[in-house]
Amino acid sequence: MKAASPENGTPPDSAYPRNGFDRYFEISARGSTVSREVRGGLATFFTMAYIVVLNPLILGSALDGDDQRLPIPALAAATALVAGLMTILMGVVGRFPLALAAGLGVNALVAYEIAPEMTWADAMGLVVIEGVIIAVLVLTGLRTAVFRSVPTQLKTAIGVGIGLFLTIIGLVDAGFVRRVPDSDNTTVPVGLGIDGSVGSWPMLVFVVGLLLTVVLLVRKVRGAILIGILASTVLAIVVEAVANIGPSVVDGKPNPKGWALNVPELPKSWVDLPDLSLLGKFNVFDSWGRAGWVVVLMFVFTLLITDFFDTMGTMVAVGQEGNMLDERGTPPRAKEILLVDSIAAAAGGMASTSSNTSYTESAAGVAEGARTGVASLVTGAMFLLAMFVAPLVLVVPFEAASTALVVVGFLMMTAVRTIDWSDYEIALPAFLTIVLMPFTYSISNGIGAGLISYVVVKLAKGKAREIHPLLYGVAALFVLYFLRGPIESVVL
Repeated sequence: MKAASPENGTPPDSAYPRNGFDRYFEISARGSTVSREVRGGLATFFTMAYIVVLNPLILGSALDGDDQRLPIPALAAATALVAGLMTILMGVVGRFPLALAAGLGVNALVAYEIAPEMTWADAMGLVVIEGVIIAVLVLTGLRTAVFRSVPTQLKTAIGVGIGLFLTIIGLVDAGFVRRVPDSDNTTVPVGLGIDGSVGSWPMLVFVVGLLLTVVLLVRKVRGAILIGILASTVLAIVVEAVANIGPSVVDGKPNPKGWALNVPELPKSWVDLPDLSLLGKFNVFDSWGRAGWVVVLMFVFTLLITDFFDTMGTMVAVGQEGNMLDERGTPPRAKEILLVDSIAAAAGGMASTSSNTSYTESAAGVAEGARTGVASLVTGAMFLLAMFVAPLVLVVPFEAASTALVVVGFLMMTAVRTIDWSDYEIALPAFLTIVLMPFTYSISNGIGAGLISYVVVKLAKGKAREIHPLLYGVAALFVLYFLRGPIESVVL
């Protein structure tokens, strides 16, 4: 085949599919290779494998309306199973390098606000209802239409905001940024490490790992992010073996210098059979009579708004990082991506693991070169494997995986240059979108603030015709979302 040239106009050889697998996933067409996809899929898994441990801890610590707790091993197995299956489904149907798992924030909402009002099965039934509603919105085209109605520069701001959000998540998870112990008595809410210094071995592991990853990235070493995670993990294992640091909580007492979540020790056993006893433990109808229809509607609405817009933001951020968006800021196969995400929400409820959603950590895989659904196949397979080798997953500490989040945050932040900061009509909504995501620890909050301010600014300038009709409804829904506390106090 001819090489590309101005004369013949043919694409380069690398753009032609090598086989049916290549053609289906568009590996060559998107300028990728199988090795890059595998590397990217592994990087994504290692940056979000913590959810197999963290989600059971959050859900297992909650009491439902019958004062029942869920078994941690069963929650861990179900978390890994649903994450694996839904991520593989994303790879096959969405053909996009996006991984899914139980949503952080949503799981806390379910555990601490919804479940105490009813049984756990009832709470999971509400998650199933929410997922079905979102699926209907996708199939009717409304969810895709809403996504396309958002101005392109606001979509860029969403990606930048998620980059900063990932950065603060990485810094906090690694303990590099911490809440000041007496923050109630000071104007400084957070600070550097312990007493303003890198005061623990785990923090030092994070710093060394971050610097190593930065050096590898600057030198354009393939697999820089994945190498950084693995090297940091090895260092953490050595440090723990020598210093015997232990976890951040010992016998219920805080250990500020301990490992944040996983203690990096080689496991005594490498294989463990999964407990799948929680699958199918959901009830769709009883919650309405037990908690009242007003309470149920508010819970479903909150879940709906959170899932609806978090995924839209994540999809933009990941596509932006991989240069996979069209001129309107839309990734390929957007409808399929959103449909799989909605199915994942319902699947999480059916498996008792809370709503599953797309993870911004997927950007770590894209930064490693992933551009297709093959990376999702790899990540999904790793989650399924984690059901059986959960002890091995526990070896990677937050302090090692968080290095990737900070570096990816930088990469996503670079898109900020494409926003027209001289045009206040778009710059101010973009600014609010960007800053409120990390500062409120919520993607939905940032998107909501950006869209509401965009509508208000345009109306104030007498440019109502420039606002897509759907944005009026979306802005109104976000107003209700932000005011749900006062509204609940009035109607409940």
